[in-house]
Amino acid sequence: MRKEQAIYPGLITHRPVWGFYAHQQINRLAVFTLPVEMMPFFKKHISFLTDNAVNPDKRRYAVVGEAPRHFIDLDAYADTSTTTLPRYYKEATDRYGADTLALHGLVPWQIQLTKYQLTEAFKQRDARKILRIAADLGHYIADANVPLHTTRNYNGQLTNQQGIHGFWESRLPEMFATDYDFLTGQAVYVQSPQKAAWRAVFNANAALDSVLRFEQQLTQEMGEARKFGFEERNGITAKVYSADFSQKYNERLQGQVERQMRASVKMVGDFWYTCWVDAGQPDLRVLAKYQLTDQDQKEEVEEKKGWLKRLFSARSED
Repeated sequence: MRKEQAIYPGLITHRPVWGFYAHQQINRLAVFTLPVEMMPFFKKHISFLTDNAVNPDKRRYAVVGEAPRHFIDLDAYADTSTTTLPRYYKEATDRYGADTLALHGLVPWQIQLTKYQLTEAFKQRDARKILRIAADLGHYIADANVPLHTTRNYNGQLTNQQGIHGFWESRLPEMFATDYDFLTGQAVYVQSPQKAAWRAVFNANAALDSVLRFEQQLTQEMGEARKFGFEERNGITAKVYSADFSQKYNERLQGQVERQMRASVKMVGDFWYTCWVDAGQPDLRVLAKYQLTDQDQKEEVEEKKGWLKRLFSARSED
């Protein structure tokens, strides 16, 4: 057992997404960055925060307006300085219009909005709302830390690298996350959530060149035949990036996926803590007694079924 598993029990053309595995681990591990005052509530509901970390992805094709919240195409703007790409949504819409912003992605602004919503949920002492919004906030923050969520070339489709998105953020974490170091230290107060959100996407974007260039170099060196292999998953044989290619790519990235996951864990914990502080530090020991009622659980199930129904009615199977 690695040290992280001992400290963190249970380490586990549409735009692709962080794999479910990575999103769930990021939310789960973020709980262990929180101070003792928050731990009774968050630790008790760690399974909810883990399981529901993927809700925004489940909603993205069923709920109008959800999809743009997961990314931002920085290369769609000629200049991304604060002068031309305002950091506050109101100013950005005044300059570009809501439709243009949605077209090129909203993730840094969505983080700011969800941060405000979580703060309000803490103020209201609404345990169910806190859990649902905290899980969503963790998702958007994790997405902001993915290099391929910051570019129009989000799946390598513009550079003949189709499939690289899922390779980087699903295949690699699933194969190597048990060897990652997730010790991040305790959550700290974020003085400017707005700046932190933008810093995350720009830091992720700075890693984009390596993501694409190393995959291209390795493909040239190893050839297409050694690049892919076949694995059986749930009784189905699927074409995947080969174990050898994945290992060499992971080594060439020199811990990049690990760094971005760790940055996500720390940032999620920091934002949860900041929301709690900004809400006046309500006593979470009282809220720790909260249990989802049978009605709550029924509503959760029905809501997710509704997402699926709208998904299948809106999208063909081709």
